[in-house]
Amino acid sequence: MPLMTVTEPAATKIKQLMSEEEDVSVLRVAIQGGGCSGFQYGLGFDRGPVEGDVAFEMYGVQVVVDPFSAPYLQGAEIDYVDSIEAAGFAINNPNAVSSCGCGHSFQVEEGDTDTTVGGCGSGCSA
Repeated sequence: MPLMTVTEPAATKIKQLMSEEEDVSVLRVAIQGGGCSGFQYGLGFDRGPVEGDVAFEMYGVQVVVDPFSAPYLQGAEIDYVDSIEAAGFAINNPNAVSSCGCGHSFQVEEGDTDTTVGGCGSGCSA
């Protein structure tokens, strides 16, 4: 079972966006300190996995997660929403005990994971 899942609509959008970029082959998902709830999600394209990354493929999309972010993303789902209210990627994370209104940052239960979160790996942007 993969670390997290990617829905088919999200995979379709990711493949479309990747086709417009040069020299990228994977979607890098990370968590970073910051945001209005303590952590925020980082999605970006990268050339490939680096040592220690958790890697999996879903609907033809290669996804990598750095070892610092993996515990926070266990069981999460990346979806793509396109509605009258919003369009974009949404991460549904069962580890988040609260999240902010923008849906891009979250908090986890104290003691659930190592709170000394490092960087997000290579190539992702804030």
